[in-house]
Amino acid sequence: MTDPRLMLLSPGDSVYVLRDQIAVGEAVMVDGHTVTFAGALGLGHKIARVAVAAGQQVIKYGAPIGRASRAIAPGDHVHLHNLISDYTPTYALNKGDA
Repeated sequence: MTDPRLMLLSPGDSVYVLRDQIAVGEAVMVDGHTVTFAGALGLGHKIARVAVAAGQQVIKYGAPIGRASRAIAPGDHVHLHNLISDYTPTYALNKGDA
């Protein structure tokens, strides 16, 4: 069972997309496993559906959106702290760099 706030966009995706907010400390069912979140997550954020090894592609919309910069466990928040985009160069994310 999976929380109805998690939306699977394509059957082969490795992530769910949030269709609602999740509060700090809230427990959510992800494929039959309870996951408790240390931080609040907003609409549109990604949650790992399956384990993703470091360097492995992350799939959303049935297409790769980037690679895991470190191992990602099922239920983990997938974002800039553990995902390297295949589309946005890293230097574009470091606004303080010249």
